[in-house]
Amino acid sequence: MKKIEAIIRLSKFDEIRDGLAGIGVNFFTMTQVEGLGLERGEQLTYRGNAFNSHRIARLKLEIMVVQERVEEVIKILVEKGRTGEVGDGKIAIYDIDHVIRIRTGEVGAAAILPSL
Repeated sequence: MKKIEAIIRLSKFDEIRDGLAGIGVNFFTMTQVEGLGLERGEQLTYRGNAFNSHRIARLKLEIMVVQERVEEVIKILVEKGRTGEVGDGKIAIYDIDHVIRIRTGEVGAAAILPSL
């Protein structure tokens, strides 16, 4: 089992969500995050004065999948998340040792696959 973390543009979320749903990945966690990077942030205006914010708003997606699904999830994240501009984001992949579904007590792959 793997955990895929992706930092993506807010504007690409709907495309990525729909792409993941298209391959049957409907369960993940998302968090609004801010970061610093090569992209210099937004220019903000407050009371007529313009200033640059060094913080960049992004979404962090956390997706747990079985090993066999990793490549297709990455393909969707890259294809749907890419604009070709600086700031498209990053993907990190981690090993998961153990997962337990709290509601049913299912463990391992059964805990991350859809159940009723």
